[in-house]
Amino acid sequence: MAYEEELAFRIRALLATESNVDEKPMFGGLAFLINGNMAVTASSRGGLMVRVPPEQTESLLEFPHTSPMEMSGRELRGWIRVSDEGVRTDRQLTRWVTLGSDFARKLPVK
Repeated sequence: MAYEEELAFRIRALLATESNVDEKPMFGGLAFLINGNMAVTASSRGGLMVRVPPEQTESLLEFPHTSPMEMSGRELRGWIRVSDEGVRTDRQLTRWVTLGSDFARKLPVK
């Protein structure tokens, strides 16, 4: 399954005023990078993958429609998944895109 074009469009609109934003196909989805660091991805499984401060991973998983990000059977701290239901409204999507972009902006430029 490919990522949802409409979701990518909505993310793109939210990041339109950001500088140094790139889009890159990754993992079957479309990743949005800030200064070379992944911030958020329109996932091929639907919804988002969001980069978050690793120390906040557990507390952010308390939000509805979130789950741990897993790769090769292991949970990745610093990443969470947000299902389609968690990004239906602009307010919901803005929360997650802002969180991911704020964290990516704090990382060293690549």
